Amino acid sequence: MYRYNLFSKIVGIMVIMLIPITLLYFFSNKTTTDVLRSELNTSNNTQLRFFQNQVESQMELLSSWPILLIHDPDILTLKDMAPEQENLNLKAIQLVKRIQTKISIQESSSNWNSKLSLYSPAVRRMVTENDALPYSDDELRNEVKTGWQVNTIKDQGEERFLFSWFSYTPSMPQFSPGRAETIMKVEFDSRNIEDMLDQFKSDGRRDPFYYKQGTGLIYNRSADRALVEQLVKQLEPKELTGSGNRTLEIGQKSYSVNIVYSSKMGWTLIDYMPLSEILQPIHTSNRLFYFSVSALLLMSCLTAYLLYVQVQVPVRQLVGGFQKLKQGDYSVRMGIKGRNEFSFLSIRFNSMVEQMQELIEKVLMEKIHVREARLKQLQSQINPHFFYNCFSFITSMAKLDNMKAVVGMSHHLSRYYRYTTRQEREMVPLPEEVEFVTHYLEIQNMRTGRLKYIIHIPPQMRRVDIPPLMLQPLVENAVLHGIEPVARAGQVRITGTCEGRKMMLSVEDDGQGMTPEEIALLEERLGRAMDEEMGCGLWNVHQRMRLRFGEEAGIAFAPSPLGGLQATLYWLLPADPSEKALREGQE
Repeated sequence: MYRYNLFSKIVGIMVIMLIPITLLYFFSNKTTTDVLRSELNTSNNTQLRFFQNQVESQMELLSSWPILLIHDPDILTLKDMAPEQENLNLKAIQLVKRIQTKISIQESSSNWNSKLSLYSPAVRRMVTENDALPYSDDELRNEVKTGWQVNTIKDQGEERFLFSWFSYTPSMPQFSPGRAETIMKVEFDSRNIEDMLDQFKSDGRRDPFYYKQGTGLIYNRSADRALVEQLVKQLEPKELTGSGNRTLEIGQKSYSVNIVYSSKMGWTLIDYMPLSEILQPIHTSNRLFYFSVSALLLMSCLTAYLLYVQVQVPVRQLVGGFQKLKQGDYSVRMGIKGRNEFSFLSIRFNSMVEQMQELIEKVLMEKIHVREARLKQLQSQINPHFFYNCFSFITSMAKLDNMKAVVGMSHHLSRYYRYTTRQEREMVPLPEEVEFVTHYLEIQNMRTGRLKYIIHIPPQMRRVDIPPLMLQPLVENAVLHGIEPVARAGQVRITGTCEGRKMMLSVEDDGQGMTPEEIALLEERLGRAMDEEMGCGLWNVHQRMRLRFGEEAGIAFAPSPLGGLQATLYWLLPADPSEKALREGQE
């Protein structure tokens, strides 16, 4: 395959030409965005300071009311009046009514809903617009403090803040109700500030709110409170006592946050706007530019395609065909289009591949025939190996005149011989092979008199087919080399295990076993050609398993939990074509 074809070169040139233009536009766009953000932040901070000054001016106006009213003639007269009894006399009541009228007029002079209260130590009354109630010196002593005081109140389940300001005469370093002549209090709640925040938000993009650390938040009435709380959490304490701006990331959105701190109020005014809304025109311009660049690149690709399709595509197809042929795919064929030089090459390529495929199929068939012949040869070597011992046993029992043993041995031997002589089949059901081994074990039990065996094959393995005479050499090896040399041994266990497609048949004994070094040497010999030191039984079984099931089959050895040796036949069942097709379809 060519490293760079004609199409890649033309497209590469166009990309190289577009890169400087894109970079220049990106730099210009970044500069414009930075300038816009800077100017926008400056404008926002200016408007926030103006709004902050309006709130501060309104609060300064309210704090001046007590100072003006303290010097009112009626209030001065009230401070010198001493009631003759617990209830006020007519003159005092008339004086209180006039003071209430003036308080009402004063409260009506502001756009804010506020409340004025007069504490008169002379008559021991708190005079408001509608009431004149007694008060307690202890409660008053706890309430009166310097500057604006903020208390949290609950109003219909919502949290609000009550701002209050006290003025009193005469001035004193430490307030004492007993020494005071007149005390005035003005108070308002945070709904007045909420009204101003709503007016400030009238342009539709702003979302201002007030925050004081340790006290709480004053929202505008349409604020996203969850978002506001997340913004406040990301702001550092030192940022909340100054002025400036920041860009915060919340979720997948960026917000421009402007902060103005009021030293008079002790509260911080914060406003935020989504940058996506601010920079929407720039983003639209960016998309238009990138769309234009993409369209230009697409047209360049189409032009390059028209230039190379008549030559480059046929060459690539031909090279791809040779690559598949190199990988062993002899079913590849070239499509023939038109009547030109490349159609001639395609015809000759197809003819060459067909001839190669026919030749390879012939060689493969010959190889299969040789493999089957070798399999028959290996199978035939197993049958005589066992009969020598059986006939020797029958001869010995006949000499001892033990007819029962002769009859039993003959019965089992006949079943055994019937199985071996009828093995024209390449594969047999596993239950038949197990029954065949059972006859062998019965024969060996008759010979030794101390052999016990356990056979456990799972039900799902009873439908499995295996090559004939695979299990018997393993059992024979366990009896002759594991149990007979040891007087105390006499148990053989045959166990079947299946894990998906992987099948295993284990033969274990409680005989003398083998050391790990001996096991490793035995497994190494199984993979080599048979020599004089290696018996043909295990070697034949191992080779037959490899010939039948491939390299992922054979015999493995390990120490047995019974104390002797464990020999395991393992192989993979062929994949079901229907299941394989279904699995590929699902993928």
